Amino acid sequence: MGLFNKGERAGAPVKKDALSRRGASELAKKSFSLTIGALEQALLKEFPAEDAESWDRTGLLVGERGLPVTKVAVALDPTVQAIEEAAQAGANVLLTHHPAYLAAPDTFAPEPSPALSAGAVVWAAIRHQVALMDFHTALDVSPLAARVLPGMLGLKFTGKFAEPLSSSRRKGYGQICEVPAVDGAPETLGRLAARCTAVFGRAPRVWGAPDAPLRCAVTCTGSAADTGAAALALGADVVVCGEMKYHAALELSRAGLAVIELGHDGSELPLVAVLAEALDKAGVPADAIVLIDQSENWWYPEAVRV
Repeated sequence: MGLFNKGERAGAPVKKDALSRRGASELAKKSFSLTIGALEQALLKEFPAEDAESWDRTGLLVGERGLPVTKVAVALDPTVQAIEEAAQAGANVLLTHHPAYLAAPDTFAPEPSPALSAGAVVWAAIRHQVALMDFHTALDVSPLAARVLPGMLGLKFTGKFAEPLSSSRRKGYGQICEVPAVDGAPETLGRLAARCTAVFGRAPRVWGAPDAPLRCAVTCTGSAADTGAAALALGADVVVCGEMKYHAALELSRAGLAVIELGHDGSELPLVAVLAEALDKAGVPADAIVLIDQSENWWYPEAVRV
């Protein structure tokens, strides 16, 4: 999930003229200039608000568009702790996948969590002068996000979606993938699940027979929602998602569709890197981007024999 330095891209030409050398100096790095509003507009070109669900929040939720950006912190969730970490790192923008709220808060207090006050995150953002910006479902359906899970798991994304957007065939939910064969034989559910464990560092929850052959998979970050039913209708062998409701997974698996649940956050943490790359494209230098690690919000207990 790391950022690359602009001068380290593979195949990047090396400029030798004096003006280019001056442009790469420390003085040039300090001349970075972008307002919060301009940053929002640049990111909206990559993740248009019209692609988002009608119930979603997209773009700047808290903050002053006219202020210059100092640094941008990137995280999956806009928690009070993430805001504090952003401020400590010198960032005045926190860019996240999930929004700070869907329904507008009706109380605001200096609490550590919205469980205690609905507007706790907004209070913290204003207190620390950190603008809150998110791209949620607009990012979920984007071409940039579409290749994340297939690429990580070695699946061949076909460019098609289980639930394509009506406005664009290049965007949608549920990436339809070919599952490469192994030594001429179909991949199995057990081996793909083991690969998920190796890639994500945590064992997924799996529905289906371990030796079930796989030829077609549908991948989906976060909640599968209706994508599981769409995958079944397409004749897919497995859906790899962040999470699925128990009864939906039970019914789909009994109908012949295997399910691999990675965990909601586990499946979406790689999208932080997608947001960071979008910041780079928007003109934010690598040294002005801070990644906040939220990979250990919860844990598994060790297996203990009693």
